[in-house]
Amino acid sequence: MKRTDRILTRRLALNLLPLLVSSVITTASRATPEIAPSAASFAGQLLIATPAMSDPRFAETVILLVRHDATGAMGIAVNRPVGWRLFAALMRAIGQDATGVTGQVRVFAGGPVQADVGFILHTEDYHRSGTIDIDGKIAMTSSPEILQDMAHRRGPAQSLIAFGYAGWGPGQLESELALRAWAMIPDDPRLVFDEDRADVWNAASQRAGSQP
Repeated sequence: MKRTDRILTRRLALNLLPLLVSSVITTASRATPEIAPSAASFAGQLLIATPAMSDPRFAETVILLVRHDATGAMGIAVNRPVGWRLFAALMRAIGQDATGVTGQVRVFAGGPVQADVGFILHTEDYHRSGTIDIDGKIAMTSSPEILQDMAHRRGPAQSLIAFGYAGWGPGQLESELALRAWAMIPDDPRLVFDEDRADVWNAASQRAGSQP
């Protein structure tokens, strides 16, 4: 396995997810107004970067919000593919048995925070210890055994493997929404898993623009 692949995969620390999402996480982009955190959770919404987004790292990015509460928010970008990795190499890098495993998996950049930590978004048909139900349509599993299940066709019908995440401190996402740096729509598994990645931002933006 190439050194770059080893660096990318050696810390697929899916078991770190509960620790990550319970902390006050790093800012995704900067905003100045101070707005109190929303009482309602936006988990399960898709954030669509608008032309008002000032941070170039998030230009034309679509993010699925996994968590949002008074302590901040955490989400995974779903339209930033970075390449393909051998499934067997990915599994061996985290100590999983890769005997008989073939094929490749597409890997995404989930965000600029903890870019060497992996997350797996997937359809709600799969559940095991460590699975977080986001909104009844999409879930995220923190147990690395999901890769074994996926490799042996016991996993979810659809999935997305991402490294890194986007994070906001208390009230920060609300501030950015007030600045109209993001539009927001309910998530749709078709946008997360099915749509051509090059078209996701356009498709999501059109939906956001059609809303009252």
